[in-house]
Amino acid sequence: MSTTLNENLLLAIPLAPLAGSLISGLFGWKIERKSSHRITILGVMISFVLSCIVFLDVVQGASFNATIYEWLTVGPLKMEIGFLVDSLTAMMMVIVTFVSLMVHIYTIGYMADEEVGYERFFSYISLFTFSMLMLVMSNNFLQLFFGWEAVSLVSYLLIGFYFTRPTAAIYANMKAFIVNRVGDFGFLLGIGLLLAFAGSLNYGDVFAHRTALAAMTFPGTDWGLLTVACICLFIGAMGKSAQFPLHVWLPDSMEGPTPISALIHAATMVTAGIFMVTRMSPLFELSDSALSFVTVIGAITALFMGFLGVVQNDIKRVVAYSTLSQLGYMTVALGVSAYPVAVFHLATHAFFKALLFLGAGSVIIGMHHDQDMRNMGGLRKYMPITWITSLIGSLALIGTPFFAGFYSKDSIIGAVKLSHLPGSGFAYFAVVASVFVTVLYSFRMYFMVFHGKERFRGPKHPESQMAIEAAAHAHDSYGHDAPGHGDHGHGHVHVPHETPWVITLPLILLAIPSVIIGAIAIGPMLFGDFFAHGVVFDRVIAIGENHPALHEMDEEFQGWFAMGLHSVAGLPVWLALAGVVVSWFLYWKRTDLPGVIKQRFLPIYNLLDNKYYLDKINDVVFAKGAVAIGRGLWKEGDIAVIDGIVNGLAKFVGWFASVIRFLQSGYIYHYAFTMIIGMLGLLTLFVTLGGK
Repeated sequence: MSTTLNENLLLAIPLAPLAGSLISGLFGWKIERKSSHRITILGVMISFVLSCIVFLDVVQGASFNATIYEWLTVGPLKMEIGFLVDSLTAMMMVIVTFVSLMVHIYTIGYMADEEVGYERFFSYISLFTFSMLMLVMSNNFLQLFFGWEAVSLVSYLLIGFYFTRPTAAIYANMKAFIVNRVGDFGFLLGIGLLLAFAGSLNYGDVFAHRTALAAMTFPGTDWGLLTVACICLFIGAMGKSAQFPLHVWLPDSMEGPTPISALIHAATMVTAGIFMVTRMSPLFELSDSALSFVTVIGAITALFMGFLGVVQNDIKRVVAYSTLSQLGYMTVALGVSAYPVAVFHLATHAFFKALLFLGAGSVIIGMHHDQDMRNMGGLRKYMPITWITSLIGSLALIGTPFFAGFYSKDSIIGAVKLSHLPGSGFAYFAVVASVFVTVLYSFRMYFMVFHGKERFRGPKHPESQMAIEAAAHAHDSYGHDAPGHGDHGHGHVHVPHETPWVITLPLILLAIPSVIIGAIAIGPMLFGDFFAHGVVFDRVIAIGENHPALHEMDEEFQGWFAMGLHSVAGLPVWLALAGVVVSWFLYWKRTDLPGVIKQRFLPIYNLLDNKYYLDKINDVVFAKGAVAIGRGLWKEGDIAVIDGIVNGLAKFVGWFASVIRFLQSGYIYHYAFTMIIGMLGLLTLFVTLGGK
């Protein structure tokens, strides 16, 4: 029998990180740096612990759906703050708070050298956590939109954190903000359509009208109202979850500090779109056209964004394009009605992608803030913990059997193969081909960073091995160079070093679920009753009988261990193995060959290096086009028309006044003449009107 969760406990989950954010942000200048990070970490830790308690209660059958605060009433329309907590929400709450907690701890080490903005950064990431929790816990579109916009605003602040430095951070955060506004315009249109025809912003009320909405069309067209509304909602997801062609903001967001790369790109902002479409599954299930649109967009993103990762040399950008590709996988799963599989991949991806981002940040610190992989190599012996955890993250990413990513990724491929929706054939080719591409860029990064020849700059006197060893161990408690060593020392010794426990501990804690969470969760989430009991609908996730792909997979599923064993006979595993071999050969054994291949296929390389020229197209067509339209409206509309009318009236009034001035002479006969002329004019007008 289901029970209702405690309202005060649920309120504490988002409010704890909000309180930490406010204290650190408003009073950080008064309290010590340590107090700032302790307060914010405490807030997120409380949120995580309470989220785990809620999750356990939800597994036992508890749920919650109620209004917390009624903000505004306009006639029959109520604008409310409310929580909907079911198995989908509880899972997202645990993932968001856990990854956020790891990022908070990691940030202590990563940002220790920041003399200005340390407290502000902790305030921002706690505020980001609050915003994401409000998004996933909402039971209505108003609160969903509030959380949706709040994460965009805080991500703008985080990406542009280094706004005083001569970097591209300001351009990157403005780009992210504007591109997300394009998607959010569609999102707002979708919400507006549902509100106009359902008369409510509450999920349950909208779902109750879904059949009637599906039968409606726009006047004079055969466009289904629900199809258009779902596509508009998904356009919002395209911006937030960085789907083609609204993906262009995400790689540039790497200009922000590494901790927020993990926070934004692992379990929070970019997964908001996946969560939203899953929550709206009762609506999407009634529109095959919308589902096909989702499938094709996801397939394009999964394959073509993966290609871009192969030519990147910045370690963070490789992981960023990996995120784009994996978000494409999730979107494809949504499009073929395998929503539980998409959410399953969201969960596994959150752990191993956060691990890879934080591992990349550890490498950057160890390399004295050098992000170019061409300056690395052989870091395995200098950074053993970072090496092994990064290897685990890479193995999970490529879908190695028995690692977390394998179960979710292989399930997506299986679901797409069984789908009969239009566009699923192309999607199947894309996700299978992406397996090889994913391995190629992942292990290209792995071999270039951790194996092969050491390409980093050594000390000025390399004959002194003692100097190397001393430099490798001369760090303070946060892993930064002690005076006289490293980047800031007189000898300019650039020897990599392992990072301290505040950085390696989150790596270890994220590596554990990156291995085991897939085997644990696949049964309950995909083929069990984890998403069975809904609160505002019959089931948490709705799947129509005309979309049987997941049901057919259930008939073939024999457990996580058997799935891992049987995968050896499948194409994806062999493609992954081929990718590892090719990466090993090109980027460890024959490092001269990539340059030869680049010259041989230079046009293709230039196409990929310029990111399909989408940034230039956006700059020329949209940015400069908008400027040209604005300039044209200014010159022709404002200056020529509006100013012309205003100035013309002013000149006419001036001319008329100059004529009248001659009559204001002070002579009575001039006034009499004026009166006579006026009387004649009035008589003429009277006679003319009287004749009609």
